[in-house]
Amino acid sequence: MGETGNTESGLTPAQQFLNDLWDEHISDEFTVRDTEATLDTMLPDAYVNHIPVMTGGAGREALREFYSKNFIPAMPPDTQIIPVSRTVGNDRLVDEMIFSFTHTQEMPWMLPGVAPTGRRVEIPLVAIIHFREGKLAHEHIYWDQASVLVQLDLLDPAGLPVAGMDTARKVLDPGLPSNELIDGVRG
Repeated sequence: MGETGNTESGLTPAQQFLNDLWDEHISDEFTVRDTEATLDTMLPDAYVNHIPVMTGGAGREALREFYSKNFIPAMPPDTQIIPVSRTVGNDRLVDEMIFSFTHTQEMPWMLPGVAPTGRRVEIPLVAIIHFREGKLAHEHIYWDQASVLVQLDLLDPAGLPVAGMDTARKVLDPGLPSNELIDGVRG
């Protein structure tokens, strides 16, 4: 594709830059576990919003506090991210993944006020990232909190239209049964 795109990924050079910057940001959070390296990928006025529980922060100092106290050290050691799909535009990236962990420690960023349960969690998670001036400007992170609470045995799914780990498994295997909640097969 020459100058207009990457022949392997189909991305333009500008899109590849955003893709690589997001990969670096995720590595800094989950592999390197370095607050300052994470912040270096972001604008000074960047913000993070974990939509289901409204955790995160706005601005460098709030994000430094959040990442260093409530996010990076609060990540269970067996945390895994399984990529599902990624869409890269001119100034946005949408990343769909399966996020899994064993709830062996407090996780104020996802489960504020919930003591460790020792239970396994697997959930679909979507991150929508906006870029400006070659850095991350904001992150909107979405997941189904009811599914998390069901898996931690903190929410009884009986009589409710919620599912647990099956939501993640169906993302990875669309051939799994559909409509079980509608048909009354579950719960």
